[in-house]
Amino acid sequence: MNSHTDTTTASEQATFWNEDGGRRWAAHSDATDARLAPLSDHLLARIGARPGERLLDIGCGTGATSAALAAAVAPGGRVTALDVSRVILDVAIQRYTGTPNLEFLLADAGTHAFTPAGFDVLASRLGVMFFHDPPAAFTNLRRALAPGGRLCFLCWRRLDENPWMGLAARAAFTVLPKPPRPAPGTPGPFAFADSERVADILARAGFVEVDFEAVDRPVDLGTLEQAMGWLTSMGPAAGPLREAGDADRAQAEAAMRDALGAAMTDGRVILAGAAWVVTAQWPLAG
Repeated sequence: MNSHTDTTTASEQATFWNEDGGRRWAAHSDATDARLAPLSDHLLARIGARPGERLLDIGCGTGATSAALAAAVAPGGRVTALDVSRVILDVAIQRYTGTPNLEFLLADAGTHAFTPAGFDVLASRLGVMFFHDPPAAFTNLRRALAPGGRLCFLCWRRLDENPWMGLAARAAFTVLPKPPRPAPGTPGPFAFADSERVADILARAGFVEVDFEAVDRPVDLGTLEQAMGWLTSMGPAAGPLREAGDADRAQAEAAMRDALGAAMTDGRVILAGAAWVVTAQWPLAG
């Protein structure tokens, strides 16, 4: 998962996702989609998209979830897949440009001028935790939701509940200096781990019937070499590893390899993953 947890402005977020962060995400998108498939399947079931619905996929990435949703709302429905990253969105467009009821939009969901009441469903797989100003962003999105519409998104719980990301990072930080802990609410993968905070944000934006379902699924990181390749590029230790000297980097990677090797099952690194599926409603008028 993206390790960029210290971004504090919307412009910095856009820069990160359109430059190195976006390129790394796009390069690893196939592996990421495969590893997140059990969580994605659960999210799609909870969204419950129906034929004819108009759906916005927020932070669509390279489009796997968007394409599945487009199939679910056909015939008669449409999906708008939105992302702030041109680098990532170009991959999605290349993959799914032949899907007739799926359109792609390069925009910031927090500030884009959507057509009022233009969607029946707002959905996101791990895209909303990076909002610079979550109350403002969800207020903007709520205006785009038709009366009676619904919101459903997936977000990570705490890092210590997600050893598939945390185990190797902890090992690396026995060698490398551990980055300072981000301030609560800082945009990043774990910004929405606190359900009370998220419930307050959504209530302030006007949503009702906010609900949290704890979802626990194992994440299969593949062979030891596949796990190392992914976590040294995308995990919480990825940034510090890139900045470390050669000797420290080698020692940190050896510690990561030892930790992951000790956790292997039948030749694969399979570790626990923990997320919330958050649902909410925009009430019918009157």
